[in-house]
Amino acid sequence: MPKDTSIKSVLIIGSGPIVIGQACEFDYAGSQSARSIREEGIEVILINSNPATIMTDPSMADHIYLKPLTTKSIIEILKEHPQIDAVLPTMGGQTALNLCLEAEEKGIWQDFGVRLIGVDVNAINITEDREQFKQLLERINVPTAPAKTATSYLEGKEIAQEFGFPLVIRPSFTLGGTGAAVVYKKEDFDELLTRGLEASPIHEVLIDKALMGWKEYELELLRDKNDNVVIICSIENMDPMGIHTGDSITVAPAMTLSDTTFQKLRDYAILMMRSIGNFAGGCNVQFAVSPDEKEDIVAIEINPRVSRSSALASKATGYPIAKIASKLALGYNLDELQNQITKSTSALFEPTLDYVIVKIPRWNFDKFEGSDRTLGLQMKSVGEVMGIGRSFQEALHKATQSLEIKRNGLGADGKGYKNYEQIIEKLTYASWDRVFVIYDAIAMGIPLSTIHEITRIDMWFLKQYEELYTLEKEISNYKVSDLPKELLLEAKQKGFADRQIAHMMSCLESEVHTLRMNMNINRVFKLVDTCAAEFKAKTPYYYSTFEAEIEKANGERYVDNESILTDKKKVIVLGSGPNRIGQGIEFDYSCVHGVLAAKECGYETIMINCNPETVSTDFDTADKLYFEPVFWEHIYDIIQHEKPEGVIVQLGGQTALKLADKLSKYGVKIIGTSFDALDLAEDRGRFSDLLTELNIPFPRFGIAETADEASKLADTLDFPLLIRPSYVLGGQGMKIVINKKELEEHVIDLLKAIPGNKLLLDHYLAGAIEAEADAICDADGNVYIIGIMEHIEPCGVHSGDSNATLPPFNLGEFVMQQIKDHTHKIARALKTVGLINIQFAIKDDTVYIIEANPRASRTVPFIAKAYGEPYVNYATKVMLGHNKVTDFDFNPQLKGYAIKQPVFSFSKFPNVNKALGPEMKSTGESILFIDDLKDDQFYELYSRRKMYLSK
Repeated sequence: MPKDTSIKSVLIIGSGPIVIGQACEFDYAGSQSARSIREEGIEVILINSNPATIMTDPSMADHIYLKPLTTKSIIEILKEHPQIDAVLPTMGGQTALNLCLEAEEKGIWQDFGVRLIGVDVNAINITEDREQFKQLLERINVPTAPAKTATSYLEGKEIAQEFGFPLVIRPSFTLGGTGAAVVYKKEDFDELLTRGLEASPIHEVLIDKALMGWKEYELELLRDKNDNVVIICSIENMDPMGIHTGDSITVAPAMTLSDTTFQKLRDYAILMMRSIGNFAGGCNVQFAVSPDEKEDIVAIEINPRVSRSSALASKATGYPIAKIASKLALGYNLDELQNQITKSTSALFEPTLDYVIVKIPRWNFDKFEGSDRTLGLQMKSVGEVMGIGRSFQEALHKATQSLEIKRNGLGADGKGYKNYEQIIEKLTYASWDRVFVIYDAIAMGIPLSTIHEITRIDMWFLKQYEELYTLEKEISNYKVSDLPKELLLEAKQKGFADRQIAHMMSCLESEVHTLRMNMNINRVFKLVDTCAAEFKAKTPYYYSTFEAEIEKANGERYVDNESILTDKKKVIVLGSGPNRIGQGIEFDYSCVHGVLAAKECGYETIMINCNPETVSTDFDTADKLYFEPVFWEHIYDIIQHEKPEGVIVQLGGQTALKLADKLSKYGVKIIGTSFDALDLAEDRGRFSDLLTELNIPFPRFGIAETADEASKLADTLDFPLLIRPSYVLGGQGMKIVINKKELEEHVIDLLKAIPGNKLLLDHYLAGAIEAEADAICDADGNVYIIGIMEHIEPCGVHSGDSNATLPPFNLGEFVMQQIKDHTHKIARALKTVGLINIQFAIKDDTVYIIEANPRASRTVPFIAKAYGEPYVNYATKVMLGHNKVTDFDFNPQLKGYAIKQPVFSFSKFPNVNKALGPEMKSTGESILFIDDLKDDQFYELYSRRKMYLSK
């Protein structure tokens, strides 16, 4: 049956600012959903308070409301748009579901005649209320762990007495495992129970018997209103139960399940989805399976919405779950919809994978000093990467190479742990580096049985690791001159990077690369085609691998490369890799706009990125998507294959920028600002010389490479001093010190963490006001300032953690003129072509320069949304030389002020110092519009501006 023709207008609820547990996977889902619904000629109205996302771009919906996610905002929108027929709350994570429920309880949907699509209220209630869910599973004979619900401290104590330890406490209606904990000892129970009851909005927790060490699986399902169900993807957690699935290394398809158990999981998942309500849409189901030959199954939970894993499953299979789920919510059946990749099979055709994907989370513990780094039921990661390979080993290596944590893959880079006690400790208490520590343990000779006993990771995975180490040992016996071709090919097929192989043979990476070229061991590109090559794929979505040569009957040898070249002029956009604090979704926004602008200029666009949560890695954003690590070797091989006109690096944050040096050395054209100009802005010595030449003031500073040098400098610069390492992101390692003892301690710590780094010591301008400007500059030196923001917090709080007001609220004409003059002078002097962000400190009416970044910044999407102007589109056209700044008719529209408000995820780290300083700690942001400075919210922010400033 085709779509429901009574639906003419749909309200989509977004997920708000990015927090740990709910990230940009919902931007991806919401963007896909909006596009999918508008394709049907249906009006889309969207509410979301996050300015950094593509989802809230004016091009995404008919009406976009950047408002707080509250029922008050919902009522305002429904009054403004009485034509809204339906609301779709399944694309905005737990935030959207919770808001939808609140509106239902208040009778808002009923009052305005709006119906729910994609889910029903019963389904949300049953799956969120732990007790109801447990009773449902018992009714339909799906096994569950022994569990009871407690709504008070006393009830919780009684349940603990009955079950014994270890126990799991799970609060109802929370996000990313907030408040959840495993309790091993009686003495920890009281505190963790209280925390769980407080975390739940209805003060309810489920206490269940811990299934520690059991294996964990997830299935992604879609159902239409005719009750057809497809299972899009099976995902296996390499980490056993006890670690939140968002913090687990996950693998698709499931690797260690027997077929019989897999069929049982399918049957249970379908039964569960059909039992929770009569709706058409998506579900994510999680199971635990006992690690013995019995393979007992226990259902953990079901989420009646698209989830973090849905984004992963969409990228893993090429099946756009959010897009199809939206069509199903409109009334379509699965067999009426087309597979988006093959364009010839139906959406009822379940995807088949002839490759393996591995997801590894990305953590930022360094931002939360004193935080508990062990992984448990409460999610702590801030982003994730995905690797695609022909084997688990290749995918695992590609995922580790994507993390951007100065590792070249697993082992073989001289950075492994060598201390037995330390390795055992790290295996016992899982943290961010356990994926590497397993390799170190094998290298040390710790038996697999011991590693399995401690970690409970399935023996199959450990044997895969062991094979990698055996290969490393074998290659170490050779030199570049005598390494056999089959060994080098095997190492490449198992994902080892050229620089790892070079480490094994104590030679240079370039020597391994040359050897590879001479032996004709080249990367080939394969399609993600959803159907294991049974049908032809029409969508150019690629991953790389290595193949042995095939010999034809006539003796000709070749490898099969599925990436077909065109003769169009091409441009590559480098993505920003995994989300982390300091580099988030705002760079994905810039990359997507860069791709779209380059298309408008007639280029074939090629995107390289490895983040499964984002819109930039959607297979129909760019003309060609290479889902590959933003890692030199992979990028260079793609450039060699595609031969683009050039590469855009200034939209992908520090990740892409850091590759500019290599690109420049290898003669690859950088589109926009040159590498020399980028380097000049980063090199504090050269940049200060430039400022002196331009007669622009900057805080007195010096450069030190040892604690002694720093101490001598302090005598001339005067305290307080701001210390920072060079070439870092999000203020990493920055600190204000007020005496020599603090200075020495911090310098020693920094040099231990980042050996060989040059440290910058600035005289800190205490009590200064901070401001920043973003501008576009073209090759002729025309500059247009797109926005000047004043920070509410004083100078010393990282710009990403400050409330920033657009336009400024109390900078005089004299100060504003200095900001404009400095911005014009610096943009021209750096020969900027494209975007530039400059930060200022204002003291006694003098404007000092803190730093300049000739790239897209965190604030560009915020300014674009506040003024309603497509600035990244304009900047990209300027970079490509297609337009001059003077070609655009700038017409910013803003009534009153827009405030960029940072959002923190401190709730995940209860014992951490929450004071703010020069190192960024916020995970996301929202936008607040106010008419004037008398607004209560502005007044409150301003009155608290100095409260959190820390050294």
